Amino acid sequence: MKPSAVAGCLAALCACILFSGTQPLRAQAYPSQDIHFISAFPPGSGADVLVRYFAEKIRALANRTVVVENKAGANGNIAIEYVARSKPDGYTIFVHSGGAIAGNMHLFKKPPVDVGKALQMAATINRQAFMLTVSASSPYQTVAELTKAMQAKGNKATYASSSVASRVTGAMYAADAKLSALEVQYRSGPDTLNDMESGAVDYAFHDPVLALSQRREGRVRVLAICSDKRMASADDIPTMTELGYPGVRLVGWFSASVPAGTPEPIVNTINEWFNQVLSTEETAAFLKKSGGDPFISTPAAAQAFFLGEIEKYGDYVRIAHIEAQ
Repeated sequence: MKPSAVAGCLAALCACILFSGTQPLRAQAYPSQDIHFISAFPPGSGADVLVRYFAEKIRALANRTVVVENKAGANGNIAIEYVARSKPDGYTIFVHSGGAIAGNMHLFKKPPVDVGKALQMAATINRQAFMLTVSASSPYQTVAELTKAMQAKGNKATYASSSVASRVTGAMYAADAKLSALEVQYRSGPDTLNDMESGAVDYAFHDPVLALSQRREGRVRVLAICSDKRMASADDIPTMTELGYPGVRLVGWFSASVPAGTPEPIVNTINEWFNQVLSTEETAAFLKKSGGDPFISTPAAAQAFFLGEIEKYGDYVRIAHIEAQ
């Protein structure tokens, strides 16, 4: 081989080595490994079922294993902090109540992270309104009857609360209806049921998962939902607004969020997965069982909604006179 040809080959070889040394390997297409869904609920609980439902559906779309990790405790803060501090690569997705995430910014004096900056909403999942309930054996058939009776009882009237949302809606109803009812706090919604049946408490505000399941069991009567518009999943139940209590509005929602800084194409892919699942009749039927309507949005719209919810929950906490922990 001529010296010039050898030199040319050497130059080409050096160029190849130089190029491969300075250029990173082409990024692997997302997803290229298992995806982890983080649940802030105990395994098998009502809301954890929702997390696992979407994990199974998205596994088929992503063609990857979706692992559900339960990180319950501290009102969701354990899971929130874990996700916020995870690598922003799309492999850690937090499926949780967007309202609860927003509310934690006002329920704690020192939240572990600033969720508005630390999390990016990739998708919204559903809307579900809290519900005003009485025992199935209660004499009150309507909100009007309940209100009249509670006004007559004055400060002897009682209602059960078991979450921030139930405390807030209870305070809203008391303000709109001019009630002096005493709030009785419980650790969980199911803990309220026996006292409602015995008459120890007159009424309660329950999340729709519990309210509708107990209505099906014949234990409670749902008088109204805390919304200004009827829910498609519970269109037989009137709203507090249409019944004359426009100040009693609190609609919860579930979301899928990722650590801030996750690349936009990956966030868009996650959004597309959830929106595909939400567009099916099967998912609409699944959400309806727990009083939820599908809620489809873009990542940008979801993030803007989330930031608005953080501000709203500041007002909610003040309405309910909840002292930050």
